[in-house]
Parts: sequence; structure tokens; C-alpha cells
Amino acid sequence: MSSLLETRAVGAPLSRRDGVAKVTGTAPYAFEHDVPNPAYMHALQATIARGSVSGIDTSEAESIPGVLSILTYRNAPRLASDANPELWILQDADVAFRGQIIGAVIADSAETAREAASRVRVSYDARPHDVVLRTDHEHLYAPEKVNPNFPTDTEQGDVDAAMAVAEVTVDKTYTTPMEHNNPMEPHATIAIYGGQGFTLYDSTQGVHAVRQALAPLFGLQAHQVRVISPFVGGGFGSKGTPHSHQVLACLGALIVPGRAVKLALTRQQMFALVGYRTPTIQHVRLAADRDGRLQAISNEVVELTAKLKEFAEQTATPTRFMYAAPHRKTSHRLAALDLPVPSWMRAPGECPGMFAPEVALDELAVACRVDPVELRIRNEPDRDPESGNPWSTRRLVECLHEGAERFGWSDRDATPRRRDANGWLIGTGVASAVYPVARMPGSQARIRLGDDGDYTVSIGAADIGTGTWTTLTQIAADALAVDPERIDLRIGDTQLPKASVAGGSSGITSWGSAIVAAAENFRADHGDAAAPGDEASGETPENLDDERFAMYAFGAQFAEVRVHADTGEIRVPRMLAVFDAGRIINPKTARSQFIGAMTMGISMALHEQSVVDPQFGHVVNHDLAEYHIPVNADIGELDAFWLDGHDLRANPMGSKGIGEIGITGAAAAIANAVFHATAIRVRDLPITPDKLLD
Repeated sequence: MSSLLETRAVGAPLSRRDGVAKVTGTAPYAFEHDVPNPAYMHALQATIARGSVSGIDTSEAESIPGVLSILTYRNAPRLASDANPELWILQDADVAFRGQIIGAVIADSAETAREAASRVRVSYDARPHDVVLRTDHEHLYAPEKVNPNFPTDTEQGDVDAAMAVAEVTVDKTYTTPMEHNNPMEPHATIAIYGGQGFTLYDSTQGVHAVRQALAPLFGLQAHQVRVISPFVGGGFGSKGTPHSHQVLACLGALIVPGRAVKLALTRQQMFALVGYRTPTIQHVRLAADRDGRLQAISNEVVELTAKLKEFAEQTATPTRFMYAAPHRKTSHRLAALDLPVPSWMRAPGECPGMFAPEVALDELAVACRVDPVELRIRNEPDRDPESGNPWSTRRLVECLHEGAERFGWSDRDATPRRRDANGWLIGTGVASAVYPVARMPGSQARIRLGDDGDYTVSIGAADIGTGTWTTLTQIAADALAVDPERIDLRIGDTQLPKASVAGGSSGITSWGSAIVAAAENFRADHGDAAAPGDEASGETPENLDDERFAMYAFGAQFAEVRVHADTGEIRVPRMLAVFDAGRIINPKTARSQFIGAMTMGISMALHEQSVVDPQFGHVVNHDLAEYHIPVNADIGELDAFWLDGHDLRANPMGSKGIGEIGITGAAAAIANAVFHATAIRVRDLPITPDKLLD
């Protein structure tokens, strides 16, 4: 079977297979798994930003009925590996950031554990801390690579020389703030120690990744750690890599053997313990002729990492390939601060990295008096400017044309500050979107024919709310040429064949490729005479086209905003996007992903900002009362469309990842629309009314 172009299930808008279980409350999330005689844990967190614990008085807490144990660095079991500093908890008295885990209370009820935790008295030896990101930070440095393994800096030609002679230039600095993931389901783990190893019920984007991280940490073999996660209530990257709370739950299970230890982080605790999007300061330079054709493009980024552990976001990477220009430069510099470790948040790198250049392009369009859609089309590269490779597919120009037609762009008045009868200023904006195609080799799938004639398809994948239960079923049905009702899909357990993490929009590409390989092997081994009990396995292969083609999904984002002329209040009554994302496996779940990401783009543009108090070193708006995300009233009409097509160089299904491209470019489109409405250019997110006081 060379492709899945002639299919029945793939491409059909099937309803979610897990939908009924979720809406009826019968789908168990991590904390809800039924375990006998559970104990409950509440984490203790440091209240200084740097220093060490000098004393812990647990006597009052221990006197509370129902308290089983209090865990600190003094009595915590020893861990076997310090390879990951973020997971190396309760092994000493050091404090690397405010909110770091310094202990935990285990009790018979969650309420008792939390109350007892409030009675633990901790004293510290505090040391001066540094939590402010600055471009003139004295210890800025260039990391060896940026996430996941891109070069830190790139340069082609001479940007400085091009800027000096260009007819039109843009030379501006743009900033994006620290942002935190807030999935509906908080991070939660149930840990059970059985004498020979652990069983974990965990909210994670990758059960095998959790096992791979935790087993060596506790001196165990991989088979001694089982991780179960059939349903996940959102992750957006924050559950893509293990964090310290999973280690804490396991330590608790060692302290109270025979009891299952339940740990659910509070919303406030999540702001310190499960990662965040690093703030960025991006210096963008563009050089162009009077017609808007780029001669040079540059993005030099300053962002933060933690002193405890490095994470370097690949913010400047989109600048390397999005538009044609003979002179180009990108760089990343990090300031290591006394803050928690940043990590993945939906479209890390590409999301903040598309904001600054796409706003700069709008500024260039204004300076050249060229329509912003036309400006992007004029700078369309015929090959990848960075590698020189041809595109596997690139239909950005088609996305721009179709999006403009659907949105009504031709009716746009190029003059800013058009006012309606009720005092609202009306503006429209556009931006491009992009996200790379990723296929993670090594995922495995197993197919077995049952006595009832149905096929059991097993792979240790994750459904974090994206529709994996449904889309993998569709892929398996087509690969086996059977009805989807004959597929019994099993995911979310390390007892199933290994699978990569649900991250980087790589899940369907990686897992679907393994299922197709297993189906091809099954049909080759057993043909039309398969008998109950017959089975076959397959593995996601290396993609040999990775080195020969540039593989990305593309899109065009259009936004209309209304800004009240007196108050500065900003509304987004409508957004529309058109994407080039290969073959769409399921239109219903795909649309959900696209508009969900666009909603997060609105949130990024207008709402989200984690505010760090420089005196105390922590995020002060660490709950959903003060960390603003959009609610239904903030979201107007969202439309997502896509171009029909496929890309068989990406995978056998011809699809591309769609989970993240919908957020890239969205904030820039809104920012550009705000300028069109007000003639005020806001270069620092989020766009709030105070920034429109002119």
C-alpha cells in the first residue's frame, strides 16, 4: 500500500469516539481513576526566589488527625540520577526559584493535606536573586542550540550593508510576555508503588516519555514503571515533558507503601511547576525597495531561561525561511534567571517568532504604500531560503488569495481610523502562519485480528483533546480497508507499543505512519486469509525526504477589530484563516483544532501576560481571576478553511500537523488590525487599552 489517497474513512467528519464518555463523565482523567484506599498529597513550595532552607518545623502539621507523613529533603528517598535538574527534588536544601517544591504533606484526605501544609513552618537563608529580563543583561549568552536542535545563529549575506543602502527600512523592537498554559484539567498524578516498581495514572502528553524519565531517576528498568493515561484534559505542551510533581508523587508512594498517592496541582501551583512560554525581546530589521521587495531580513532575539536548567526557545527560526531576501540574519541570546524552567507552549518558537516579523511586514507595507497581502505575495520564495531545498508543498499565496476573497479584503479602506456610527474604530489586518512538519521515528503499532472479526490496534499514543481516538481509528480503518466500527483502538498505556509524545504537531504523522506500516505488514503476512489471533507490527520509519525537501504547513490569518475611540476597549468580532495543511484526516476535529488555536491567538494578542514581581521573584497573577484568558463573550465569529491537497512526502496519509499552526500569525493579524483601526502601532503584547492612549 503506497498511499491512502483512495480511502473511505480518512476525510470523513466522524464524531469523536470518546465524546459520549467525556460528556457523560465516564471518561476517567488522571485524578479520577478508582484506586483502593488512596492517600492525598499537597506540595510545599519555597517562598524565596534563591537561597536555601535553613529549618522546617512540621510538629504542628503532624499533630493534625489524618496526616500520614510529611516529606522534606531530610527524609525523602534518594534519587538515582541528577541528569535532569528540574526533576532532582528534595535531595538537598537549595532553592533555585520561588515556588520550587521543598516538601509535601500526605494525608487521608485532600483537605487535610492542604490544611496541614499550611501549618508547616519554614525558615530560609535567602540570597539576592535576578528575575528581570533585559537586553543589556550582563550575562547574556548564546546557547549551543535552540529547541529542539536548530542552530542558534544564522547569517547569509550582509544585513547591515543592505540596511545602509535600502530605499525603505524597518528597524523596530517587539516584545511578547511570559505566558502560562492553563489546560482545563490541572496536572495530576496517582502513584502506586508495588515493591518492584511504580504504576502511575498521569495526565501527560506521552506515557512513554514519563516512563523514560522516571525509571532511571528511581534506579529502575523501564518495564518497572507503568504509566496509564487514556484521557487528558488539555496540555498545550505543558504536559509534554515530565515535571517535578510526578517525581513528588512517586516519592510519596515510597513513603506510604501500599497506598496510592493522589496529587493534583492547584491552579496557582501550576504557574511555578509546569513550565511557561519565555518572554521575548525581538529586534527586527527589514530592508526593501520602494515596491516592498525585501533585500534583507533580520531577527535578533533575547529571551530568558532558568539557572536551574536551560531551555532555549527557537523564536527566530521562522525568519530564516518565510520570505525571499538575499541578506538574512537570526540570533538567540539567553539570560539565565532565578525563575522556574520555561518549556513548551503551543507552537513554541513559531508562535512568538511569527508575531514580530509579521507586524514588521505590516509596517513595511505602510511605508511602501503596498497592500499587506500583496507585499507578502511579492516576497514569496520559490525554494527554502535557508536550505535551498524545494518545498514539499507551499501554497501560502493560495491561502492569502482565498482568505482575502472569503474575508472581503478587497473592500478594505487603506486609510486608518474608519469610525462606525457608535464610536468604534474599525480595522482589519492580515498575517501569515507557518508550522514545520515533524515525524518522530520509532513509534510502534500492533494490529491483531480478534475472534469477532474486529481489529485491535494498539499504540501508546495520547489524546490530549485533539481527537486522536477518532483520527487514528480512521487511519487504521482505511489502512486495513474495513469500516471504522471494526477498529478497537487502544492508546495511553506504556504496556502498549511505544509512541512519541503528542507535541510539535507530530502525533498523527508519527503514530499514523506506524499504524499504516503495521497494516501493510499484516496484509503482506496474512493476505485475505487472516485468521483470529493473527497479528503484525509496524514502526514509524525515518523520513528520507527530510533532508531533500522543506516541509511546512502554511496559512493566512485575517482579523477584524473594533476599538472604542473613547475607552480603548478592543473587540475581535471576526477572524478567518485559510490553511495549507495537506490531507485533513477529519474535518470536524480539524476545524476544532484550528479555531481553538485561533482563540489562543486572540488570547495572546489581547489578554495573556504573566507578571513577575521583581522583589519576590514570582508570578503575582497566578490564577484565572487575574491571568486573563478569553471567555465566550470575547470570541466572535471564527472561520477556518483549508486547501484540498496532500503531501505524501510528509507521511503515507498525505497529512500535516494542524494542532499549532492556527495560533501562529494570529496575534500579528490582530495587532495589524488594531493599527489599521487606530493608526497607533503597538509592538508589545498584550494589546491593552492603555497602550492606545495617544
